[in-house]
Amino acid sequence: MMNIMIGRNLLICFGLTLISMASRAQASEPDKSPLDISYAPYNYPILKFQGKHPSAMPFARVVYSRPQKNGRALFGTEIKYNEIWRLGANESTELELFRSANIGGKTIPKGRYTLFCIPTPDKWTLILSKDNYTWGAFSYKQANDLVRLSFPVTRVSSPPVEYFTMYFNETNHLVITWDDIKVVAPIVFSSGK
Repeated sequence: MMNIMIGRNLLICFGLTLISMASRAQASEPDKSPLDISYAPYNYPILKFQGKHPSAMPFARVVYSRPQKNGRALFGTEIKYNEIWRLGANESTELELFRSANIGGKTIPKGRYTLFCIPTPDKWTLILSKDNYTWGAFSYKQANDLVRLSFPVTRVSSPPVEYFTMYFNETNHLVITWDDIKVVAPIVFSSGK
């Protein structure tokens, strides 16, 4: 009986040790492309916390992963021109509109969309897809496109942006920047819900 109890206790200690080692291994190797979320209006979580935003809901949010430049040549090399790109890394980037909006002159109903991009040296075509919960652009189908919108590319002065970044600026436009590239998608949100 005593040997059974000792064996059981040793087995429990061994299991706890394995769990502890696994959690330390995960903590020591962070995701190379961490997840990020940006809200419109700019600084929405802080404004809500301070009671300075009249609505309980934000206008929009973008959820994406942030790969690093890490010394690589990106556009035209790592990220091919004229090919579908997931706008970031890992899971496909999601744009959620909590109210309808006009993006680049097109009316978009509120809802959740997956964002893709076809980059070229002078313009990016942003694609809002109705196919949600995808990983990368591997299962992209043009038949699921809600709309395609083109925006000009501008060059960012040095230093280059190390982490792929998406955010809503003070005028609620979606800004996308990485390396020496910047693209701004003008957004006007409806006043109602």
